[in-house]
Amino acid sequence: MNIPIHSAEEIEKLRIAGRLAASVLEMIEAHIRPGISTGEIDRLCQRYLEDELGAISATIGYHGYQHATCISLNHVVCHGIPDFGKKLKKGDIFNIDVTLIKEGYYGDTSRMFVVGENIRGERLSRVTQECLYAGMKVMRPGARLSDIGRAIETHAHQNGYSVVRDFCGHGIGSQFHQDPQVLHYNGYGEHNDAVLEAGMCLTVEPMINAGGWQTRVLKDGWTAVTRDKSLSAQWEHTLVITADGIEVTTARHDEDLSFLHD
Repeated sequence: MNIPIHSAEEIEKLRIAGRLAASVLEMIEAHIRPGISTGEIDRLCQRYLEDELGAISATIGYHGYQHATCISLNHVVCHGIPDFGKKLKKGDIFNIDVTLIKEGYYGDTSRMFVVGENIRGERLSRVTQECLYAGMKVMRPGARLSDIGRAIETHAHQNGYSVVRDFCGHGIGSQFHQDPQVLHYNGYGEHNDAVLEAGMCLTVEPMINAGGWQTRVLKDGWTAVTRDKSLSAQWEHTLVITADGIEVTTARHDEDLSFLHD
């Protein structure tokens, strides 16, 4: 395993890319309403990303993918394909995942949205965000990758949910996916349980299911869904390890991250 250690100049580029990626999710929130299609959401995100931010979508053309976002609705775990024929309705929960490139460096982030009211969906979304934050809170130089997954899995299980095992976080920098793989459950038995060091940059992106953790990929080769058709939620940040903790490059203005300094 070869985990890159980024220089101060590279971290500044990661910081810029992350802030821009976060701004896409901030921009799109005002457009979320019943009746808008996931295809239109993707179109708005792409136009903003390219025309307003001067950035490049990391996903358009990635292994043949043709959209600027992944939009994962209800029981879709991840990699949902935007569709102009798929319109949001009250009670839907969904994730928008956006990755962009600015000056050769990547920003990768996602968040949940709830359309109208859905008590079960709102709780799953909230607990999933708490799982992300639990993983973030243990990250610092000297911690191990397994500490992240253990913290996430513990919080998910305490709330009666399961953690998806088929997808993981990853290193990121001047490439979309780098070492290491970041598991969101306590499962580093045969993996290299690397020690975190200042200058590393990782995504943590837990996918939490209301039912079982098992998933399957549809015939389109992208869309991953829960096998039992239970609801799924995901939140993601890009994180740089600092001398005493982390910097959240994709922090949004609506977030309270003061817990990182408690």
